[in-house]
Amino acid sequence: MKKLLLIITCLFCMTTTFGMADDDRPIRVEQLPAKAQQFIKTHFADSRIAISKVDTDWFDKTYEVIFTNGDKIEFNRSGEWKDIDCKHSAVPEAAVPEQIKNYIRTNYQGAVVLSLEKDKNSYEVKLSNRVELEFDKWFNLIDIDM
Repeated sequence: MKKLLLIITCLFCMTTTFGMADDDRPIRVEQLPAKAQQFIKTHFADSRIAISKVDTDWFDKTYEVIFTNGDKIEFNRSGEWKDIDCKHSAVPEAAVPEQIKNYIRTNYQGAVVLSLEKDKNSYEVKLSNRVELEFDKWFNLIDIDM
């Protein structure tokens, strides 16, 4: 029983240590990966950056850029966007994959994309009409949440 309690205590301490291992600190825009800098110049050229940050975990690194109007972009370690969240405006149309734009034009005329998130297997899209769409990595619709 004592060994089991000791093992559980050690596991708890290790998970607590791993949970505290992340390091979120401000950086200059010039310290972002080149792809991220280019994405911002291309799609958010007129927006002013309030802060850019790097979040370093044990096995991963992500970058976050927050604009003065509240919009946010999260980038992965190589500078590819992971999440675009536009609170008071639409995600720039040129940043939305063509297949997703076509689906929205066909099925939700007048709606604009407010949030776009991608991971390695899917895309999540939040529209201005409160509809949430999920596409697989081949841009096939797999879920609708209304």
